[in-house]
Amino acid sequence: MAVKVQLSWFTLVAIFMVFSVGLFVGGAHSSYIRPPPREDLFISKSDDDDSSSPQQVHISLVGQDKMRISWITNDTPSPATVKYGTSPGVYSDSANGTVSSYRYLLYKSGDIHDVVIGPLKPNTVYYYICGGPDTAHELSFKTPPVQLPIKFAVTGDLGQTGWTDSTLQHVAKSNYDVLLLPGDLSYADVNQDLWDSFGRLVEPLASQRPWMVTQGNHEVEKLPIVHREPFTAYNARWRMSFEESGSGSNLYYSFDVAGVHVVMLGSYTDFDENSDQYKWLEADLKKVDRGRTPWIVVLIHAPWYNSNTAHQGESESVDMKAAMEGLLYQARVDVVFAGHVHAYERFTRVYNDKADNCGPVHITIGDGGNREGLASKYIDPKPEISLFREASFGHGELEVVNATHAQWTWHRNDDDNAVESDSIWLTSLSSTPACL
Repeated sequence: MAVKVQLSWFTLVAIFMVFSVGLFVGGAHSSYIRPPPREDLFISKSDDDDSSSPQQVHISLVGQDKMRISWITNDTPSPATVKYGTSPGVYSDSANGTVSSYRYLLYKSGDIHDVVIGPLKPNTVYYYICGGPDTAHELSFKTPPVQLPIKFAVTGDLGQTGWTDSTLQHVAKSNYDVLLLPGDLSYADVNQDLWDSFGRLVEPLASQRPWMVTQGNHEVEKLPIVHREPFTAYNARWRMSFEESGSGSNLYYSFDVAGVHVVMLGSYTDFDENSDQYKWLEADLKKVDRGRTPWIVVLIHAPWYNSNTAHQGESESVDMKAAMEGLLYQARVDVVFAGHVHAYERFTRVYNDKADNCGPVHITIGDGGNREGLASKYIDPKPEISLFREASFGHGELEVVNATHAQWTWHRNDDDNAVESDSIWLTSLSSTPACL
């Protein structure tokens, strides 16, 4: 894959300001110097790939023992077939799927292939090829465990910059089982070629471990008059397993993995008490068996708790919190991850704006590396419910050790090294007598 560097005049000015003045972060480490912006990336198609070669391969969980393999080919028709097995070059099983495409203004996507394979064994490496024999290029993935422990990598607002690349390198070294992404993937913002670039950028990771995502504001891509349908590219390219959880929309769904029930909510679709999403969430949480999945983790894009000056007072945060916070509290959700704000912040267990030992821990992790830069200004004084905040690019790791304990760590990108800057042990609310 070829990498093209695009350095805008805005980026050049920002770099000059950072180096000549120095911008300091308000947060837990006041002496930490805010990292300068890095160049935008565009990953073009490799000259070695023909039009039928699978590209932008990514995988996602489907139920307890299946995996969806998604990829794109250009121009030349290619079958939606995946051959797979547990030994390199030996493919004992195969499955067929569907081929689709979409249009956005003058852009027409390549052929988008979706194939669900399985049943698969847990905690097992599989080798696979996508498409016909003429396009065979072997890839591999590892299925997550069926029982605890399990490790999640968590990062939001990725985009496509040098900082994104640094974040992805750190994530690749974390030995994670599943990646969770709370919205804002490609930052295509109607430029559909950037969706293709993003797919190529993340393929080395997303083809090896399942990526479970939800949408953010940059996925909406709705234009007055000329393109009225929102989420066209996102829904076509990043199809998640929503039907399996009883959801009627790719914008919100849930899944179980090991001993964790993960709920992915949509901040940019209807969420009031009369909405389909609200009714689905209410029913989904009532079905959770804490004996089988003692942990509940929720992802949203727009944070409900936020002491950064960025994105204050938005409906997607304020109104969604007012509508749904009670459902999460009653279900004793353990952790809520959010993106949107390009910084890191961890709150105490909280409900209704106050510390509450039976409420979820809210964590903002919208610091993957996007081109808009960091949100470096915080409200002063720091609210008591905010325990750690810092404007830096990075990623998080949630290692659920057993039914009662999990460790959360946030790794700051610092001179291309993943520096562990925040860490906390969590106790599941399903094992907290006062909250039962």
